[in-house]
Amino acid sequence: MTEQTERSLTEPLPTADAPHPAGPHPESPALRPLREVRRWPRDFTDRLTAPLPGVRALARIAREGKLRPSAQALLDIPELPFEPGPLPEPGPREIAVTWVGHASWVLRVGGLTVLTDPVWSRKILGTPPRVTPVGVRWQDLPPVDAVVISHNHYDHLDLPTLKQLPPHTPLLLPAGLARWARRRRFTHVTDLDWWEAVELPGPEGPVRFDFVPAHHWSKRTLTDTCRSLWGGWVLTAPDGRRVYFAGDTGYGHWFEEIGSRYPDIDLALLPIGAYDPRWMLRPVHTDPEEAVRACHDLGARAMAPMHWSTFLLSAEAPLEPLRRVRAAWEATGRPREDLWDLAVGGSRVLGEGEGREVG
Repeated sequence: MTEQTERSLTEPLPTADAPHPAGPHPESPALRPLREVRRWPRDFTDRLTAPLPGVRALARIAREGKLRPSAQALLDIPELPFEPGPLPEPGPREIAVTWVGHASWVLRVGGLTVLTDPVWSRKILGTPPRVTPVGVRWQDLPPVDAVVISHNHYDHLDLPTLKQLPPHTPLLLPAGLARWARRRRFTHVTDLDWWEAVELPGPEGPVRFDFVPAHHWSKRTLTDTCRSLWGGWVLTAPDGRRVYFAGDTGYGHWFEEIGSRYPDIDLALLPIGAYDPRWMLRPVHTDPEEAVRACHDLGARAMAPMHWSTFLLSAEAPLEPLRRVRAAWEATGRPREDLWDLAVGGSRVLGEGEGREVG
């Protein structure tokens, strides 16, 4: 990667209302207004940290036929953890997280209910049906105060699920996705560049949402490769406590950068699945060991694994990510209780001093 390309990855792209800065983005970016209508570049290809697979890679995949777990590995499916329970009611200075499955979480932060990459559908385009049920019934959700989306792949941006929300629900999106949402009649839409933030009012004070980089890409149709951005979100409660939602990402330098800009992350929601074959998926999906390393780079106190046990997107055995993440965490010597390896439907509450399990 050239020096010029590396520098471009740490700066926001120019927009019609803000010239491209001459120096690095400030450590504490100014808040953007909600529902702002912006103009973006035609594509975000310069944000890629690795080339996308080409014809040779696709031919190798077709030749090897290694896209899904073996028939023997599928015997794991009945053992996948599924333990739905009632949603917790966190106190005023507590944060609650509930894993719905894949990258979908119900977060209760600063009195707000936030959904991440909500996918309640049984089937998404291009993949087999989910192998574990949704961990929270839609009718059991409290009123949703906001939705954050990491990128536009179908297993993270699910229109049938979003259509179940009132059209005025605040949607916080990566740069370039607001037009997609407005065309589908959502009225409270904000899209952000990396290192930009907005705030939403809550009963305990404003909750801050910072959009941060990831090692990934975007595509939804045959003609829109990298036309919108991708990334993760740092949610900061009024009392300063932080949850990092990584979305979909490979391992790389962004984790240290995020940790330096947002110190004292209390909980990191990190992906551990969809990594085999490694030669192809390494740039865009962390494996369990890399996810544990990313937690260290972030300086996060606790880690909750996600992006496994729901949709079988690659060739590893369904239970392998869980076994490997537990072994990798144990090897670090960190406290076992700081690995929040929840079952689908499981919840945990981050109290003022530590996390406590629910259910």
